[in-house]
Amino acid sequence: MEGTCASRQKRDVIKQRLPELKEILRCCRLCPRECGINRLIGETGFCATPNAVRIASWHPHFGEEDVLVGTGGSGTIFFAHCNLGCIFCQNYSISHNGLGMEMTVDKLAEVMLSLQKNGCSNINLVTPTHVVPAIVEALSIALEQGLTVPVVYNCGGYESPSVLALLEGVVDIYMPDIKFSKDFLSIEYAGISDYWEQAKRSVEEMYRQVGGLVVNSDGVAVKGLLVRHLVLPNCPENTRQVLQFIAQEISTNTYINIMDQYRPCYRAHSIPLLARQITPEEFAQALSWAREYGLTRGGHEQ
Repeated sequence: MEGTCASRQKRDVIKQRLPELKEILRCCRLCPRECGINRLIGETGFCATPNAVRIASWHPHFGEEDVLVGTGGSGTIFFAHCNLGCIFCQNYSISHNGLGMEMTVDKLAEVMLSLQKNGCSNINLVTPTHVVPAIVEALSIALEQGLTVPVVYNCGGYESPSVLALLEGVVDIYMPDIKFSKDFLSIEYAGISDYWEQAKRSVEEMYRQVGGLVVNSDGVAVKGLLVRHLVLPNCPENTRQVLQFIAQEISTNTYINIMDQYRPCYRAHSIPLLARQITPEEFAQALSWAREYGLTRGGHEQ
């Protein structure tokens, strides 16, 4: 009964917010790039995505954080294209090249329901920022047909707080990967001059909506904020400032996963500072800072 009530509340919120989300596409400002093109008539901006949604893959994912995986996996849906364009992206065939198939919102709703039917703990929307209206419309359909598992917003951190505000009551778990705290890095590696300022404002909005991560009796997340940070080579202060912000401006109770899996992909091989994996010492320093700032809750401690 509780799940049915929550689903009904989500449907009511979506009914109210969906028209405004769709209207944003007329002069697109879904993300801070604010390309201003009319995607409703097929124009494309930085993300190369018209008024359509393209899916690269969908499946139960057992490689996500334990609190997302549970026993049935996290129901990941990988959306093609991206609003970031990082030159070291490990999924560049999807994010840069747009690998995937175009899908209607009805079919996307079917995908969500199939993942739930297969026992997934949640619907994990990977790189959703540039296709939020289509996702929300598909969620409305899926909720009508029995979707009850939590919705995870798995993004790169470059979000518009005003758009996030329209997702309040729709998204259960926010999972941003905060990549850059230094403007010179975001400019050089993603062509963005305001990443850090937008990421801070966005995480604050996410936390306002859902608070700290809440897990059920099985240890599976049902609501809240989960932050990721990919440690980059030769950028210790980048990591330190991200961790300091989370501890001092969000909460020391924040669930944070400090990730050590960086490897030079896409164009990173041609950038001397990015052309190697991180060292054990770099990762150890990141963990030391996390402990120093009181961030002891997360995948890096498991």
